[in-house]
Amino acid sequence: MSDHHGVKYGVVLFVTDETIAPAVLGPALEERGFDALFVPEHSHIPASRESPAPGGGDLPRHFYRTVDVFVTLAVVAVTTARLALGTGVALPAERDVFHTAKQVASLDLVSGGRALFGVGVGWNREEARDHGIDPRRRGRVLDEKLAAMARLWSEERAEFHGEHVDFDPVYSWPKPVQSPHPPIYVGGGSDAALARLRDHGDAWLPDTVDVEDYRRVRSWLADQGRPDVPFTVFGADPDTLDVAGFDEVGVERIAFWVDPGGERDVLTRLDAIADRWMR
Repeated sequence: MSDHHGVKYGVVLFVTDETIAPAVLGPALEERGFDALFVPEHSHIPASRESPAPGGGDLPRHFYRTVDVFVTLAVVAVTTARLALGTGVALPAERDVFHTAKQVASLDLVSGGRALFGVGVGWNREEARDHGIDPRRRGRVLDEKLAAMARLWSEERAEFHGEHVDFDPVYSWPKPVQSPHPPIYVGGGSDAALARLRDHGDAWLPDTVDVEDYRRVRSWLADQGRPDVPFTVFGADPDTLDVAGFDEVGVERIAFWVDPGGERDVLTRLDAIADRWMR
């Protein structure tokens, strides 16, 4: 499999109070040649459980127990030297725009420019509602917050006046190391998500493995004047993934799903993935 030239390999892993510790995970990924870690986030899980689980059935235990994504990635940052540090995905619609901009910039600073900002609207509508966000409008809230954060990161005196985000000129440091800011990886494949990718994104982070989806989006992006957007496959199954056609549609990275587990189980799984795909 190692002849799949030029493609980078990452991992998607829920980090909880019960899984492998971030300070162990980061060095383990780097030692095995992985280039990126993507960590999902939830602020909380409403007990009502109205929104169906992403995979159907009962919501897995790890969704309830996520460690804060920026604390996790900061620990990974100081225990690694090269690993890219991704939120996969963060839910900025539910987050304060100033705190989030500062957390992303701070992670980029302490890591020496290794932050990747993966974003999505989130599947749990009640979670958004608890944050005071109308679930039907969370996509528009996300778009405005992304636009506002881009200004906070890149402008000395930033201001923003929108429907959901509105502030007069402010100062916000630190600025990110990466210029103009850490790349924004946009999750999702809906029309709204693709418009978000076109308008605010630097890379696409889809959870599909269908090469036809990549071909269609690649063609659409070219028509929209964004022909060079890189693609990272999000949460692929390392046992069943077929990469035929990935090169031609511009897949830059494959981020494999790793089941959340204790240290021994995760390290064993990482060894198996590395043996199959990277050696």
